[in-house]
Amino acid sequence: MSEPAKSKYSEAGVDIDKGNAFIEEIKEIVASTHQRSVLGGIGGFSSHVAIDTTKYKKPVIVNSTDGVGTKLVIAQLCNKHDTIGIDLVAMCVNDLIVGGAVPLCFLDYFAVGKLELDIAKEVITGIAEGCRQAQCSLVGGETAEMPGLYKDKDYDLAGFVTGIVDRDAIIDGSDIRAGDQIIGLTSSGLHSNGYSLVRKICFADHQLDVKQHIDELGCTLGEELLRPTKIYVQAVLNVLKNYPLNGMVHNTGGGFIDNIPRILPKGYKAVLDTTTWPLPPIFPFLQRLGEVPEDEMYRTFNMGIGLLVIVDEAQAKDIRHHFEAVGENAYIIGEIAPMAAGETASVEIRR
Repeated sequence: MSEPAKSKYSEAGVDIDKGNAFIEEIKEIVASTHQRSVLGGIGGFSSHVAIDTTKYKKPVIVNSTDGVGTKLVIAQLCNKHDTIGIDLVAMCVNDLIVGGAVPLCFLDYFAVGKLELDIAKEVITGIAEGCRQAQCSLVGGETAEMPGLYKDKDYDLAGFVTGIVDRDAIIDGSDIRAGDQIIGLTSSGLHSNGYSLVRKICFADHQLDVKQHIDELGCTLGEELLRPTKIYVQAVLNVLKNYPLNGMVHNTGGGFIDNIPRILPKGYKAVLDTTTWPLPPIFPFLQRLGEVPEDEMYRTFNMGIGLLVIVDEAQAKDIRHHFEAVGENAYIIGEIAPMAAGETASVEIRR
C-alpha cells in the first residue's frame, strides 16, 4: 500500500497534523492550571471564565501583555526550555498585581519556524508552572508555525493575562504621601530585562560560554541567566488581606529610574538607599565585565529588587515582617519625600 500523499501545506513547512498532536499532548498540562471559574477545556475557538459576582461588587477587568525579550536566546543556547514559560507568566501577572488585581486567566502566543513537539511541550510546561504559582488558569493560546519568518528551531513568545479587581480596591498610587516607606522584595536575579546588554557583554565582547562555570556566580553562566523571574502574586494578595498598600512598582525594563515615577503623584520623589539590601553577584559581575556606569545599571536592571511596595510609615515594619512570613526577602529600602523647588528627578538613589 502506498503512503498517503504529503499535503502541499506540509511541503510549504506547516504541519497541521503535528499541530493537532501538540494540542493533545498539552491538554492535561493546561487542565492542571484551571481554577473553578473556568468553563470547558481547550480546543475551542475561545475560552470562558465565570466572574464571582458575590466577591466583586464593582468589578473592573484588568489586562496585561508582555514577552520575555532576548532571554529566549539564552534558552536556545542552553537548549533548556522548561522555565522560559515561567518568565512569560511572571512578566504579565506581576504587572497586573501592582494595581491590586487578581489574575484570572492566561493565554500564550507561541510562534515557531518549525514545530518541534518536545521543545513546545517544555515551553508550555513552564507556562503552566507559572500559572500554578500565580493561581491563574491557562485557558488557551495560539501556536503559529511560520517557516520563512523564523528559523526552524527559533521561537517567540507573548503572554496575555486578564485579571479582576473591585473598583474601590484599585491601587494607583493616589494614596502615596511624604513619609511613606518603600519595601523592596528581592528578585531571583536578572528576571527578564536587559538581556540584549547581557548578551553583548557576555557573548559578543567576552566570548563566554553558557556552560562555563563562573566562580563569582557559583554556577554556570547559563544557569544564572536562565533563573526564572519571581512571581509575587500570592505574597502580595496575602498581605493585602491584612494591610492597605499605597502603591506598587514592578521593577522591569527601565529599572528604578523609569518605573518608580509611573506610580508617584505629582510633587513627590522616591529616595532609595542602596546599602539596605544585598546585591546579587550577577549585577557587579556584569558591571565590571561590561564597564557599565552605575547610573545605567540602575536604569537597565532590577539590581536585586523585583517589586517595590509603598506603605504608610506606621505599618512598614509589620508589613515587611508579613512579607517575610510568606516567604519573601523584604527590606525597607527608602521613603517618599516631597520634591524641593527646582527639582526634576523623581528618583534619588543614595549609595
